[in-house]
Amino acid sequence: MNDNPYLPLKAEIQEIIQETTSDLDVKTYRLKFAGDRKMEFMPGQFVELSVAGTGEAPFGFASNPLRNDTIDISIKRTGTLTDVIHALKEGDTVFVRGPFGNTFPVEKLEGNDILYIAGGIGLAPLRPLITYMLEDVNRSKYKKIQMLIAARSSKDFIYFREYEEWRGMKDTEVTLTIDNEEEGWNENVGFPHNLVAEMTFDMNKTYAVLCGPPIMIKFVSQKLIEMGMSLDRIYTTLEMRMTCGVGNCGKCNIGHKYVCVDGPVFNLAELGEMPDEY
Repeated sequence: MNDNPYLPLKAEIQEIIQETTSDLDVKTYRLKFAGDRKMEFMPGQFVELSVAGTGEAPFGFASNPLRNDTIDISIKRTGTLTDVIHALKEGDTVFVRGPFGNTFPVEKLEGNDILYIAGGIGLAPLRPLITYMLEDVNRSKYKKIQMLIAARSSKDFIYFREYEEWRGMKDTEVTLTIDNEEEGWNENVGFPHNLVAEMTFDMNKTYAVLCGPPIMIKFVSQKLIEMGMSLDRIYTTLEMRMTCGVGNCGKCNIGHKYVCVDGPVFNLAELGEMPDEY
């Protein structure tokens, strides 16, 4: 990271991976910094990515923090800047500021079971934490890992190529679900808040990490609380509220908190202390 948080680093797009095959267009961009510079980060943090002459926006890291010769950023095409990014090609240049924000409390989670619940593009900011925990150097620090990964349809999953590898890890389970029945789909059908009620885990020894559409987070959180999980054991992110990354523009201000500085990672107990507008 530069000493000046406003000064971006130049990065080259080394690889572009088309994640989805539906109208929900998500691509992963693998970036390498000029001069072989590396950006050290931890799960939960984010960067500000810009294209010269177009604009800048925040995106969470989507790659393993222990393998940072390159970084991955997964981007859904939603508007002017993302349209321009999606038109870029391998070898093109972008600019990156960061890393910014707080992190998932990896040390606090040690010795516990972990329940991941992700919806759609919400798997992207969880991928650094998942890959961090599954690394050989860290796997013994965490107990059973369960993942409930949801998508609108079978064509909307991101990182689908990695699921079998995750399933092959010790004490790791991956459950996939889509919204509606599809021909040829042999896994779950249904919404995450219904499926999580059928899962088995110890409420006092499990931390839940959620990311996805706000409505999914709301209903899954409510279900976990009904099942007896305490608020301080449920973590999520508020990435959509951020703009500048350094707490100056004020757009992510919630009460006395700035999401880009004090977050984007919060547990529900912390969110409960904020005004209702979050």
